[in-house]
Amino acid sequence: MDAYLGEFVGTMILIILGAGAGASINLNKAYAKGQGWLYVAFAWGMAVAFGVYVAASFGAPGHLNPAFTIAAAISGMIKWSQVVGFIIAQMLGAFVGAAIVAIHFYPHFKASKSEAEGNTVGIFATKPAINSPVFNFLSEVIATFTFTYITFNLGNFTEGLKPFIVGFVIFAIGASLGSTTGYALNPARDWGPRFAYTVLPIPHKTAAHWEYAWVPMCGPIVGAAIAALLFNLQ
Repeated sequence: MDAYLGEFVGTMILIILGAGAGASINLNKAYAKGQGWLYVAFAWGMAVAFGVYVAASFGAPGHLNPAFTIAAAISGMIKWSQVVGFIIAQMLGAFVGAAIVAIHFYPHFKASKSEAEGNTVGIFATKPAINSPVFNFLSEVIATFTFTYITFNLGNFTEGLKPFIVGFVIFAIGASLGSTTGYALNPARDWGPRFAYTVLPIPHKTAAHWEYAWVPMCGPIVGAAIAALLFNLQ
């Protein structure tokens, strides 16, 4: 049970830090408004690292990501019987993390009265720079494959260092491949916050764009699964 709680809390921390950075650079009156892409990419990298550290303190594997959990099961790193429980915990943690960000930035949402002023689902979830569903899907497949395959091949580091290295892998993916779709890499990181944006009473909120949500769900799962299958051949 502690492992499932760890996935929940770790994913919550991931979203608080990652979506918090998104809110900071987008919403009116926030001191960080206007910061660039590398700011966000670095924030998400550190969000993953610290989320994994927190999850590990509960004895969880620290996947924080349904696609990575499925890949870990394909590679025999966890039991298939654990997959559904981990995914539920990750989705719930992502929703709660997004709710906390919505509360924290509530006055700034009130001060941002349109998408043009930064009040957008992109604070919480991903959206493509160019709306091209097939290529958006392929972007998520490629980015998640790259992240998963690198992470599976990191090997052993000094105890406690690996989550920090994984965070820099996320930063590298964001800086290189992430600017096409916002690099979900993680269905929970997108769907939990997107659902929170949909149902919570966030002032002046705009469309949640659920018509796009299949991309950050399916793309990462396919990419991570391919990485796991390739890793199994090594």
